[in-house]
Amino acid sequence: MTAPFSYETFLHILEHDDLFLIDETAFYFDDDPDETDHMLGCLRDFDLPYWLGYCDIPGGCSFSTADDMLNAGVFDGQSIKERWKHIILYNIGGIGTPDWLNMYQDNL
Repeated sequence: MTAPFSYETFLHILEHDDLFLIDETAFYFDDDPDETDHMLGCLRDFDLPYWLGYCDIPGGCSFSTADDMLNAGVFDGQSIKERWKHIILYNIGGIGTPDWLNMYQDNL
């Protein structure tokens, strides 16, 4: 099982958090033997709204753009973009991925 859409679509979703619920998105990489959970999201009330949790940086890290976040080498030294073919998005915006896709299928 891989991501339900392309990397480019995911970047679009993150950049349009006014249209898509994305905060509290949970994922793991299928090539990680421990299937460690990771989190990401966007909170517009902060100067650096895009954030990653459970990564190489203790306490997580924040970014000014979605592109910066997805290209940060903070998952065993690699970025989400580099590891995209291995990402499993099991919860988007606090909602199970199948339900999230049903909510937003017309907007993708």
